[in-house]
Amino acid sequence: MDITKFVVSHRENALLYGDYATYRAQLSRKLLNSRKKLNIATKSRGKFHPKAQITAEQISDNHEYLHLALLTAERTWAHAMSMKASHAADTKGMTGKTRSHIVSRLEKGARTAEKLADVLSQDAVSGASPNDILEARAYAALLRGAANFEKQSWEDCIVSYAVARMIYSALSTSTKGDIYKDLLTDTIDPSIRYAAYQAKIPRTQPIPSIAKKAFAKADDDLVDRVKAVNPSVLEQGDVTMTGVTGAEGAPTTITWRSREVKIEDASIAVAWASVQTAKAKLTERLSSASSLAPKDKAAAYDDILAATQDAVDATKQAIDELRGEGVTQSDPRMQSLQITRTAVNFEMISWRIGRNRVLAGELDGARATFDDLSKKGKKAQEAEQASERPKEEAPGRQIAKLKEKVVLYDGTLQSLETITELPGVANDQELFTHLQATSQYFTALKSLAIARSHSLAHNDANALALIRHALIQTESALPILSSTSSSEESSPARNILVSAADVQTLHSLLNGEIQRARALVEISEHNKNKKPSSGSSSSNGKPLIGQLANYPSSGQVNLENIVVYPPRLEAIPVKPIFLDVAWNYIDYPEKIAAGGDKNQQQQQRTEEVQEEQTQEEEKPKKRGWFGFGR
Repeated sequence: MDITKFVVSHRENALLYGDYATYRAQLSRKLLNSRKKLNIATKSRGKFHPKAQITAEQISDNHEYLHLALLTAERTWAHAMSMKASHAADTKGMTGKTRSHIVSRLEKGARTAEKLADVLSQDAVSGASPNDILEARAYAALLRGAANFEKQSWEDCIVSYAVARMIYSALSTSTKGDIYKDLLTDTIDPSIRYAAYQAKIPRTQPIPSIAKKAFAKADDDLVDRVKAVNPSVLEQGDVTMTGVTGAEGAPTTITWRSREVKIEDASIAVAWASVQTAKAKLTERLSSASSLAPKDKAAAYDDILAATQDAVDATKQAIDELRGEGVTQSDPRMQSLQITRTAVNFEMISWRIGRNRVLAGELDGARATFDDLSKKGKKAQEAEQASERPKEEAPGRQIAKLKEKVVLYDGTLQSLETITELPGVANDQELFTHLQATSQYFTALKSLAIARSHSLAHNDANALALIRHALIQTESALPILSSTSSSEESSPARNILVSAADVQTLHSLLNGEIQRARALVEISEHNKNKKPSSGSSSSNGKPLIGQLANYPSSGQVNLENIVVYPPRLEAIPVKPIFLDVAWNYIDYPEKIAAGGDKNQQQQQRTEEVQEEQTQEEEKPKKRGWFGFGR
């Protein structure tokens, strides 16, 4: 019957291009069309007949009766929401008469949905499936919760929304799609949180726990139906809590820079527990599979990045709620949330930087390797291992891969700048100094990558200047980053922490690179400033190896132009081919060996010529112009 899909699709299609008043008018037209299909519509100027109660037999015969009840309940909800939206901008607030009118509309819709659920519960007659009955009960509880919310009856509101939440949580595991999850996150959970706040329930208690306790007040028949779909929902309160620390076992405090603060919101505690679980899984995966390609290692960071993002969102939402309640910045709860915000944001950015470091390659991309970031196939790996000399890529492709590394370093530097803008970071001198040293480390890596691209383009002076800048940055960061403890370096999962071995390796590498760059610049400058000799060998610019047969007239030879270096593709001079005109007049050994055959051929040719001459003599000769003699 797809009750939830029917209701949600109508709301989305109507509210996408209009408001609640437009949705109500659209539902009125659909109600009239539905009554016409069932032949129960009141004709124009006809006598009005009271609407009869829908029975299970009618729904079994025609599902249009089910749609009729749903459209009726939905129209009352749209009417109430339309009145509420029209008075939302009033400065004086909603009057008592308007509120009672809204409550009456929602009560009518809830009664209609509850009657429909009771009719469908007669599954032997109505033919409804267990999921259809649960969806009808959840929709009725949703409307009843909205009515209690407007009546400001917070205890009853929590119970109604808890019934809807538990049913939709159970149904979300047995069906595909995000319809139930969207209802939970957009409508039910915010309403439960606000009602719990008005009922003086502490924020540290998570929504699944609140819903689980409130659902215990429901009837036994509904509990049995939910248990038949998914019994784990009744045990944990939410299917998303499976495999996580749990609502009751979630951490209650968070530590940031040796300062421990209390987690003020239960959603933050649950999200932080998920972060710890994802961190353990990432460490286990990277330690067990050390031969993964960079792209596969980066994909392993997806879970922990999603978990930290959820923690950041939960913290921001908790801060916004306190600000909406008028809580000042000096309040202890707001102070704790600000510290929690800094901690979870630092954690998220730290793992984001770690993924960029993995994508850059071994040693954060410091080595001059141009391997593709994607995973190579087995055949390509076997071919590279079998070949004695690895295939060198073109300079253009090498420069393109260096550009990819530069993009990763830019993203890392932007993330480090974002950390310095978090609350409390600028005042922490030790942390701020460490962040600056880390920024210098990645700046040196970025300069090294750009220097290599200049070197490939034969801009040796630019490459030397960039390598020198990278070496200065590394020397500034070396004393600070070398103080990292060995216990922090042991984790296989990379994050914002730069180990002492990494910065020392980069420093040694740059010392070698700067010597090489200086040598290349010296060679290029020497080639530019050299003066050609006045000999003939230097007048035409040819190297000496190509003029060994020519004696220099001046007696001087340009020893700086001996060979062409680097070598390039040129034509090789060879001995010219002359026509041997003496072949027919000299008896070569090859001709003597084949002399007999050639003599026979000459005799046969002579005989043929003699026969042709004899035949011409035997023919009668013509006399005169016209064949007769004079």
